[in-house]
Amino acid sequence: MTPKNIICLWYDKDAEEAANFYASVFPDSKVTAVHRAPGDFPGGQQGQVLTVEFTVCGVPCLGLNGGPIFKHSEAFSFQIATDNQEETDRYWNAIIGNGGAASECGWCKDKWGLSWQITPRVLTDAMAKGGEVAQRAFQAMMKMSKIDVAQIEAAVRG
Repeated sequence: MTPKNIICLWYDKDAEEAANFYASVFPDSKVTAVHRAPGDFPGGQQGQVLTVEFTVCGVPCLGLNGGPIFKHSEAFSFQIATDNQEETDRYWNAIIGNGGAASECGWCKDKWGLSWQITPRVLTDAMAKGGEVAQRAFQAMMKMSKIDVAQIEAAVRG
């Protein structure tokens, strides 16, 4: 049964490659269908991949090969919660190592320009506590690119 709400992500022409990459990196992720265009369209020709149905960590998505008109921006990102440094490193390194780029405060972009927040739960838990704990964790995070779990834990302890 098709979910009522699906995230549609616009790609130039690489939706299938992107979906396969996400499925290879993240748990509970898979490509479920590839649909070819029944006719020519502004971004391509009949027979080319038009849409790709996939999930990322259980979230249903549709990749649309719409051509180069629209680009991804930081206004949309996937936030991936991690349980430890090993998991944080694995996802971060997979995205960066596949042609992506590092940013600040746990953010990075994949090679298709889609933004990701690789966020250890220790950071989100600290922010939820509020007060001085959140302030210390926030200040530590502001100095980071990839989040360092040990530094966040130290900031939480004070």
